[in-house]
Amino acid sequence: MWVTGGHDESRGFFFTSFLPHLQPSYLCTMQTTSGISHPAFSYDRGNLSHEQLTDLYSRLLAPRMIEEKMLNLLRQGRISKWFSGIGQEAISVAAAWVLEADEYILPMHRNLGVFTTRDVPFGKLFKQWQGGYNGFSKGRERSFHFGTNDYHIVGMISHLGPQLTIADGIALAAKLKQENKVTAVFTGEGGTSEGDFHEALNVAAVWDLPVIFIIENNGYGLSTPTGEQYRCENLADRGVGYGMRALTVDGNNILEMVHTLTELREWCIREQKPVLLECRTFRMRGHEEASGVKYVPPTLLEEWAKKDPVRNFEAWLRNEGLLDDTAAEHIRTSISVLIDKGLQEGFAEPPLEPTVEAELADVYKEHTFVQTSPRVSAATEKRMVDAISDGLWQAMKKHENLVLMGQDIAEYGGVFKITERFVDEFGHGRVRNTPICESAILGAAVGLSIKGMKSMVELQFADFVTSGFNQVVNNIAKMHYRWGQHVDTVLRMPTGAGVGAGPFHSQSNEAWFFHTPGLKIVYPSTAEDAKGLLLSAFEDPNPVMFFEHKAMYRSISGAVPDDYYTIPIGKARLVQEGEELSVITYGMGVHWATRAASQLGIDARILDLRSLVPLDYEAISETVQATGKVLVLHEDTLTGGIGAEISAWINEHLFEYLDAPVMRCASLNTPVPFAKPLEEQYLATARLQKVMLDLQSY
Repeated sequence: MWVTGGHDESRGFFFTSFLPHLQPSYLCTMQTTSGISHPAFSYDRGNLSHEQLTDLYSRLLAPRMIEEKMLNLLRQGRISKWFSGIGQEAISVAAAWVLEADEYILPMHRNLGVFTTRDVPFGKLFKQWQGGYNGFSKGRERSFHFGTNDYHIVGMISHLGPQLTIADGIALAAKLKQENKVTAVFTGEGGTSEGDFHEALNVAAVWDLPVIFIIENNGYGLSTPTGEQYRCENLADRGVGYGMRALTVDGNNILEMVHTLTELREWCIREQKPVLLECRTFRMRGHEEASGVKYVPPTLLEEWAKKDPVRNFEAWLRNEGLLDDTAAEHIRTSISVLIDKGLQEGFAEPPLEPTVEAELADVYKEHTFVQTSPRVSAATEKRMVDAISDGLWQAMKKHENLVLMGQDIAEYGGVFKITERFVDEFGHGRVRNTPICESAILGAAVGLSIKGMKSMVELQFADFVTSGFNQVVNNIAKMHYRWGQHVDTVLRMPTGAGVGAGPFHSQSNEAWFFHTPGLKIVYPSTAEDAKGLLLSAFEDPNPVMFFEHKAMYRSISGAVPDDYYTIPIGKARLVQEGEELSVITYGMGVHWATRAASQLGIDARILDLRSLVPLDYEAISETVQATGKVLVLHEDTLTGGIGAEISAWINEHLFEYLDAPVMRCASLNTPVPFAKPLEEQYLATARLQKVMLDLQSY
């Protein structure tokens, strides 16, 4: 952004643009104007050149000057909010200065130095902070809650911890591609209490991923001091517990940070292992400006003010004869010019003019479905479980960048044996057993996608997705809308009751995700559809939640084409024609409805939705108009179920075609019970025939 020059062997930028007229001999006569004549730190320049040291100073000064400008604008009411990183700049700057430009960094609130050191244009940053369309997120995100692949930066979400798990996925992709790259990810000391922190460290350690986990221990989580957050002496000790290399450094000493990160980067690449780096620093401003610092003892602020990373480094440069007033002023002026130019660009940004069409268009990555028919007509009678396994195998053959992740899926083949023998064919790199940490693995799927890879995550039971719920609804679902990064993953969800598995292995939880924009939801009822829709899910670059009813795995079978084929997501299937009434359903409901209609002698038209998001409204409309009487059936509980949404849509759009109220049949509003008689009473099928007869006779 403010330095031009080449990249040397010591991995820094030559500082050439700010001091073109000065010679090193001239720089020896100088006076200290920084307010600190004797630095609080002992600086070791190592083999860093004069140009590199001066470049580091400019990089360190830039975020400080931007922040000072932001605070002035905040006081003037020209910006709405600011999270200050004053006092912590050395950590961010050092990380971005040491890592290669194409190595991903995942920053947090207070890491402006990552963006400036990566030369992200300040004008575009300011548009982002102001909610401008031409920022990085089209006005959809705030401050640093965005990413940019152009600069290899992945911004945070407010939940903090999930950021760490994404780094695992990025590092895994780099490892599988043999790129010899590291990934650096930031968290604060408060974030180390979150489960995602521990899951991310454990996965990185178990999988030997080259990740540098950076803790900015700045003394306070909002207003909560460290003494109320953890009891270990050093947060780095937590890394030791996971079998990781871990160390604590002075985060305000820019040269210590540079030397440490340089050595750690080389070590991570050489050893292909992670490291935990705790950086001791201090937050000189409030959590955000509105919160203030009244809860901080004044003596503590005074103590850390003496350790200011910018002023101390400037004083040392002056004492070493590497900087004088003229050079320092030239640097400040150059940065100031760039800041003013960026602000002018930002304030010149026209008001955002929203359109519904543009908003809806960015929820999903655009995808044009291409129908693939089997090249040969051969078909084999297969159970649903075998059809899914066959589809997964063919997807692995077609997509060489596809990685499978899940508990016990390698040698054991998964609890339902769907991936049995996969590891023999595709290896442990692509068929990966995971620790029991759903959130970390779902986050890793996001990281893999950022690096252009596909993934499948097998949730051992759909019920267990709750342990990774945040990743699904706040990262996986929202990321494309937020900053244009799609998440190319398929989440396989063994679901449903009827197998006597009780409340934690039997839930139908598709409705939880039906409400969340950005996800696609598929729920097949036949073996043929299961394979074809699964292959389509891997073709689609958007996140697909693929529900597989456990009770149908080995009870439902049919002729399944042996060759590769796809079935369009979002297209329903007419199971049978009928004139008396229509049943709109999916999954196990298809078989319940077919059996009940046959037993009652009702001429029922049965529509299998197959996909819940997107819904096939055209097929629903045709089905309603065909009979005028509609029953919506699903296994999930009645209240707030998908049937309510379909019923409401029919009422709003097709009321004139109805000869009776839309009826619903679903399971009881209770958890799924264990005992067989209780489970049979719970399920929708226990009431289905009565509801069908009521609708028929209306």
